[in-house]
Amino acid sequence: MKIAIRAVAASLALGSGALAAAAPAAAGEAFVGVYKHDVTFIGSAIGLGAAGREDGVDVHLGYRTNKLETLRWLGKPQVHAMVSINSKNTSNFVAAGLDWKIDLGKPGGFYLRPGMGLAYTDGKASLPPANAPGLSPDEQARRTYLYYHRIEFGSHVLFEPEFALGYQFNDRWSGELSYTHLSNGQIFHQGKNQGLDDAGVRLVYAF
Repeated sequence: MKIAIRAVAASLALGSGALAAAAPAAAGEAFVGVYKHDVTFIGSAIGLGAAGREDGVDVHLGYRTNKLETLRWLGKPQVHAMVSINSKNTSNFVAAGLDWKIDLGKPGGFYLRPGMGLAYTDGKASLPPANAPGLSPDEQARRTYLYYHRIEFGSHVLFEPEFALGYQFNDRWSGELSYTHLSNGQIFHQGKNQGLDDAGVRLVYAF
């Protein structure tokens, strides 16, 4: 729980500056989502890779600004900030970035929402080798367990691409099928790059 509390606090600190500068206090939308943690079928299909080592359910809590009209040259993105808390307390993360709502036809129906951000995870950036000389049997067993049950991200700072297919029910409520990926992209770290894939649904409320 301490890790989760620190993650929430870090998320608020990460997003507060950008959100305060980007939009009025009463604008934007909040979202909550439930995701399967560390799925493998999506990343493997699109070539991003997936670890498939961790378990549990992730709860995503977040906020988006309205479209930033001043950034027309960038397609009027929205700023998002969110926290993800894992039910097994393994790889929690906070993230902030930009996303774009692209209506499929007339506004008020189906839409796509691609996005890109940066994330910080409290998961394992590196794992100790299980075959190091001089290990006790207990320590060797502990390290072997970690190898098969924890993601080795390579870095605590990660890229956060995401994609959603949504439907706007009315002026206030929308629902989204959502996919979020975490990876160092061989930029924040050279070597290990076991990514995290989350897939789930989220409910969006516009203020």
